[in-house]
Amino acid sequence: MTLTADSTIADILKEKPEAADVLFRFGMGCIGCALANGETLRQAAMGHGIPLDELLAALDMTE
Repeated sequence: MTLTADSTIADILKEKPEAADVLFRFGMGCIGCALANGETLRQAAMGHGIPLDELLAALDMTE
């Protein structure tokens, strides 16, 4: 599966469990909440005020 900014948090965590540490570092502490199942990384970044390009780089993903 190719992960992008439009992948859900849940899908990212399934494919890259180590992404949890990165998300926590960016202040996304609720990665296990119900929103993670349907919220994309792009939506989460916008909701938390995190620059998407920085988050993608930290996760070693591209847009």
